[in-house]
Amino acid sequence: MTQVYDQIEAVKTALAPYTFALTPQERHAILKMGDKSLAFVEKTRDYAHDNPALVPSYLDIDDFDKGFSDARDLWRLHTAIRQLEEAISDTVMLAGSEAYHAALVVYHNVQAAAKQDIPGAKAVYENLKPHFPSGKKRNAAAEPETP
Repeated sequence: MTQVYDQIEAVKTALAPYTFALTPQERHAILKMGDKSLAFVEKTRDYAHDNPALVPSYLDIDDFDKGFSDARDLWRLHTAIRQLEEAISDTVMLAGSEAYHAALVVYHNVQAAAKQDIPGAKAVYENLKPHFPSGKKRNAAAEPETP
């Protein structure tokens, strides 16, 4: 895991010149590019190169090319990272489920041992019990207190 964290930090460092932090207002206000608009931008860029007379003089075609190239490359990276994030998320869910199941098995065994007065079981059970509040306590906690 240390190696993975180190590699993530290396990727962050390598991408630092290309990444920006937007405020929520900026995220809301800007145009957003997705799969369909990426194809539109690419096609428009190609037409601009093939038909320079149709490009307004105030538009810098080199900036257009750079922006498109960066967006395309980062879009591919974004997709790959989202796939990785989904795989990690699924794996976290599976590992967590397996660990939680094992903990429940132990908890129920401790609970049974406490009922049978097995030495040490009651202390363990009492320590774990608050993680499973009864329905009565849960409902009382959800209701606002009256003065």
